[in-house]
Amino acid sequence: MFSSETELEDRLTTPSPALVADLAADSGDLLILGAGGKMGPTLARLARRGLDAAGRGGDRVLAVSRWSDPVAAQRLSDAGVDVVPFDLLGDADFAELPDASRVVFMVGAKFGTATSPYLAWAVNAALPARVASRYADARISALSTGNVYPLVPAGSGGCAETDPVAPVGEYAMSCLGRERVFEHAAATRGTEVALLRLNYAIDLRYGVLADIGQRLLAGEPVDVTTSAVNVVWQGYANEVVLRGLAHASAEPFVLNLTGPETASVRRIAERFAARFDVEPVVTGEPAPSALLNDASLCHKLFGYPEVPLATLVDWQADWLAAGLPTSDKPTKFAVRDGRF
Repeated sequence: MFSSETELEDRLTTPSPALVADLAADSGDLLILGAGGKMGPTLARLARRGLDAAGRGGDRVLAVSRWSDPVAAQRLSDAGVDVVPFDLLGDADFAELPDASRVVFMVGAKFGTATSPYLAWAVNAALPARVASRYADARISALSTGNVYPLVPAGSGGCAETDPVAPVGEYAMSCLGRERVFEHAAATRGTEVALLRLNYAIDLRYGVLADIGQRLLAGEPVDVTTSAVNVVWQGYANEVVLRGLAHASAEPFVLNLTGPETASVRRIAERFAARFDVEPVVTGEPAPSALLNDASLCHKLFGYPEVPLATLVDWQADWLAAGLPTSDKPTKFAVRDGRF
């Protein structure tokens, strides 16, 4: 399906008619905080293309990050995105950040937080307080995670937004802290907020499917102790993050964001093995529980993801077999004790 990163990114950043319609119905600059992460660059380009298609070319897309990768920053600039170098964790005055009526918050710390839990709390809970104060009058779409929920029976269909949260480990607790900080801003200042609990975006360069496929290609066993996962095409996830701005409210809008399938890790491994013509070696005994979300509300509001699980697996197999680039950023989806 894809022969290069350019083709992949073009697909990831092509706006749907529904996104264009939502962007046409609003106006104002869009600020993306944490735009240099795994999802940020494609979301920024998607927003730029969507605004242009909506006739909102005068609305800026402002991509904020430290931009330690100057090539990534230049590519966004070439695509018409305003690149804003800024260290959000430093001592810089947030008043120096540009004004915007719409804010997407994508900053997060996960890996390494087991040994440095203070980092998780600084990034995931303390930083949002500064952001919420600086952009009290903006609408904020903030990425959260399904990790705020407990592990549930693998055949349960996953947690719904109305289910009680019960985060496992300090990373997940700090992510719930992020949500609570934004909820506090909504309750005390009337800030309009959308909280999007994402489970595992698939970009082909990284993600749960890349993790499983790469292990099989390397002749390594796939651990099936965590027997089931939720995944979703990153293009869809980015669209929902942007379209979620229209649902932001002073009574925070909470939404699970993932695909409709409860995906079997063993069956994914077997499908990859057949594509790669290798033995599907697995290890571990399936546990009775897993981290799973029910995203029915998301699909009702925004439609089903246009790329189903079977297609994602095929695309991932083709990508890996062709030796196309991967990010070497494993998801650690099999971790069950919350220690990342």
